[in-house]
Amino acid sequence: MVLVSNTVMMADSSPNRDSHTSSGDVARDSTRAHDMTAASVRTESTSTTSRRSLLAAGATASLALTAGCLDFALGNGPLEFSADRVAPHDDALEETGYAEESVEEQALEESVDVGAGIEREIKAGFWQSSYVKDVDLAPVGEEEAALFTALSMPAVEILGRSFNPLEDLGNHDLVERLLEEVDSEAGQIEDIEHRESFGLEILGDGRDVDTFVGQSTFDGEEIEIELTLTSFVNEDDLLVLLGTHPEMLAEESANIEELLESVEHPV
Repeated sequence: MVLVSNTVMMADSSPNRDSHTSSGDVARDSTRAHDMTAASVRTESTSTTSRRSLLAAGATASLALTAGCLDFALGNGPLEFSADRVAPHDDALEETGYAEESVEEQALEESVDVGAGIEREIKAGFWQSSYVKDVDLAPVGEEEAALFTALSMPAVEILGRSFNPLEDLGNHDLVERLLEEVDSEAGQIEDIEHRESFGLEILGDGRDVDTFVGQSTFDGEEIEIELTLTSFVNEDDLLVLLGTHPEMLAEESANIEELLESVEHPV
């Protein structure tokens, strides 16, 4: 505006221009001023309407969120979360010779302290899918001794605290915890020790994978078992993937890695 005013003043002071403005010029200037004022009013009105619309939308979203948690906040019902299933791709299962044994959706209920001694109920739905394979164990014979299991649980956080019972466990503890839930013809796997760590591309990102070795028994014969495990958060779910097989069957290590790399989530 300062630049425009200076220009007008310089033009008026020129000796080649009349010092008086014609009535036509005054009329045109008045019309332009009116148009600029009207445009400014329209712009301000549109801006105000947009702000009101955004505020109304934000208020509606907040209201919906509050309504969804109201029962939980008042202690009238649990806060519910549900994970999406994770599973290896069908083509990988066929190529490696693993067959589906079970697919289960279960619920974990827990009472948690949300502060000031107040307890509330959390209900988390999770999926566990298991796959098995018969392998030849000399001198025992053929046994259902190779296993792959895929577990998904909600990565639940409330007020910055995690309520997933597996999320804070290291991979060694995860192996032992998961083996408690897995049915296998193998006896209990004991003396589990970490062997090595490596990386695999799973679900579009590099993941850390750990291998362990433990001892188990088939028909009275003691056999070393290799366990391969990875765990990570994907799409708001904690995924735990575990493969086990007799260590003597080296080719099964490659099969487990193929299953790991093929997993899909959500299924």
